[in-house]
Amino acid sequence: MSKAKRHAPVASAPPAADAYGAWLGELKQRITAARVSAARRINAELIHLYWDIGRSIVEKQAAQGWGEAVVKRLASDLRRAFPDAKGFSAPNLWRMQQFYLTHTSTAFLSQAVREIARKDAKTTSPKKLSQAVRELVAGIPWGHHANVLAKVTDPSARLYYLRATAAFGWTRAVLLNQIKARAYERSLAEGKAHNFPATLPATVAAQAEESLKSSYNLEFLGIHREVKERELEDRLITQVQRFILELGYGFCFIGRQHRIALGEKEYFVDLLFYHRFLKALVAIDLKTTAFTPEHAGKMDFYLNVLNDRERAADDRPSIGIILCAEKDNLEVEFALKTKTNPIGVAAYELQPTLPAEFRGKLPTARQLAAALRQPGD
Repeated sequence: MSKAKRHAPVASAPPAADAYGAWLGELKQRITAARVSAARRINAELIHLYWDIGRSIVEKQAAQGWGEAVVKRLASDLRRAFPDAKGFSAPNLWRMQQFYLTHTSTAFLSQAVREIARKDAKTTSPKKLSQAVRELVAGIPWGHHANVLAKVTDPSARLYYLRATAAFGWTRAVLLNQIKARAYERSLAEGKAHNFPATLPATVAAQAEESLKSSYNLEFLGIHREVKERELEDRLITQVQRFILELGYGFCFIGRQHRIALGEKEYFVDLLFYHRFLKALVAIDLKTTAFTPEHAGKMDFYLNVLNDRERAADDRPSIGIILCAEKDNLEVEFALKTKTNPIGVAAYELQPTLPAEFRGKLPTARQLAAALRQPGD
């Protein structure tokens, strides 16, 4: 029997470009996801460690009566034992102590009860609430915590920035900018003007209310004089990334001067966005003047057309935001009473109204108005 004829190996064909590109893309996404997941686990372990070190310092000082010198000695011994590790300086150990004391304080936990436990009644017990706070802070890098500890003293504001950082993945630079721009103060329900409860289901109305600020800080536009609406729009478009950051997480830019047609006529929405979590189109109308009731009528009309012509089958009702130079909440309330579409009205700030040294030291416009409404002696 003759030996089988040997054949030269056949050269394999190169992979198709499209198939290989898709495969490579999948692997890159998987590697990136694994790295992010590993970084989060490492960060959580580090924050838990710092929490425990801070707690241990507090407990030992209370039990042994040790003073401040023990922290300096501990820092020296830890750095000697772990020469390659960073973070064990005396100032950072004091920061760990402050970190633990701050997030276990009665003031902070009381605020956490109102905010965290409101969504989950099971966390109302002290032990579970403390664990919920510990898990919240573990999802945030230490550098972010250091900034919040140094710059934010109000427990409500601190919880706001921590939750926003955890939810939206703010970088340290973004967090600092949000604190500087007083994002917490401008997120408060007080001062917000809208008709969301009357036009949206309760759960959606709450989400929409959270996405609307009472005012928007547009100082980054660098405008120091009176401008026309088109110029304001032009400035916003050139810095649309910063504008979206100011609007808040979830806004996706669709376009400017978005054309909507009705019969033989056409109309243009200044700025159109889509909100990923509200699952709704968001139309923004820019006004360089004070709010007037006519603005609400125009926005209501835009939303009617958007809902009829462009809203997808699984989208929620379109939402309108009127950004104006000034607003009177009572006037807004009456202007929105008969509107069937969800509309919010907010003012914007192009530049600080007070020098830095006077901010927070003078009564606000709301406080002055309240004082003037009080009956005389």
